[in-house]
Amino acid sequence: MTTTTGAPRPAPLPLLVLGQGRDLESERGVECPGDLPAPSDPGLVERARAAKAALGERVFVLGHHYQRDEVIEFADVTGDSFKLAKEAAARPDAEYVVFCGVHFMAESADILTADGQTVVLPDLAAGCSMADMAAIDQVQECWEQLAEAGVAERTVPVTYMNSSAAIKAFTGRHGGTICTSSNARTALTWALDRAGEGGKVLFLPDQHLGRNTYARDLGRPLEDCVVWDPHRPMGGLTPEQLRDATMILWRGHCSVHGRFSVEAVEAARREIPDVKVIVHPECRHEVVALADEVGSTEKIIRTIAAAPAGTAWAVGTELNLVRRLAAQFPEQRIAFLEKNVCYCSTMNRIDLPHLVWALESLVEGRVVNTIAVDDETSRFARAALDQMLALPGETAKD
Repeated sequence: MTTTTGAPRPAPLPLLVLGQGRDLESERGVECPGDLPAPSDPGLVERARAAKAALGERVFVLGHHYQRDEVIEFADVTGDSFKLAKEAAARPDAEYVVFCGVHFMAESADILTADGQTVVLPDLAAGCSMADMAAIDQVQECWEQLAEAGVAERTVPVTYMNSSAAIKAFTGRHGGTICTSSNARTALTWALDRAGEGGKVLFLPDQHLGRNTYARDLGRPLEDCVVWDPHRPMGGLTPEQLRDATMILWRGHCSVHGRFSVEAVEAARREIPDVKVIVHPECRHEVVALADEVGSTEKIIRTIAAAPAGTAWAVGTELNLVRRLAAQFPEQRIAFLEKNVCYCSTMNRIDLPHLVWALESLVEGRVVNTIAVDDETSRFARAALDQMLALPGETAKD
């Protein structure tokens, strides 16, 4: 389990992105605000600069691409979850690692950093609805039922980085690996080889990344995939379906990327001359199939940066990043793919006031909002994360 320190807080509740409401049968069943939070008081910028300067090399700040610009300004390194996981492991001299991202990322940083380092998450409510879609008791029950169906011993788990430390530890216990959108193809190829002829992969918690990687990137049949619904007995599947499947996909999704639709792609092609559509692989398969380019956050950035001036892009990923790309590459015509503007609201909980509070507290000698994974969970999760970092030919550029 993960322990935290800081001000007393209510018992944790499942976190939802994009506003209010929950509909287990839909990926568009939540309200979506159309505006980003207002910028912080400019005086906070100077306070953040002063606190970071006072801490010097004692602090290392990681910033995920989906953070707002006012937070990214103070990041020593920016990147997607894969890049930041590697950066966290590569800075053993920093006393404090302040993670401007979400909870599962900070857990991974604590697992990968040295014992003498402390990981701080500026706001403990910065979570991930996708990670919440796979609870450890649900995953353990799934594994038991796979064993009853006679397929567990031939199944290798592959868990997306967007998952709790407990799920990562489950993966490590059962000889699997972690993946991100940058290295999912490499990870899945490794797992299929490890499973062997007639073997299977349990891919969780994002069904879309698993399906898109298997069918699009590896060119395997969609018919090999089944979806395990943790809210239904036996996942809603028969033993025969499980035995016939190669990919057992957990029924989870990203509430931001799940909103992008076929209709949005078709509208972009009608309305924007010569547009190229580029989307994240967490989007649904039918959206990915219509896109010109598909890739991780890092690949999206790299592709747009390398495109000729005047190229038009409709980008299917988180709003903060799309806006930043539009500002960084004014010679391109960059638009958000979905007209109903959405951002990851839990990621945006890491705002400048929370960052300033965390940094100033460290300056004063108070460590707040520590993320600490217990030793047993950390050991097995580390095994799965190390397997990811050791994948053949691994690179953040895939």
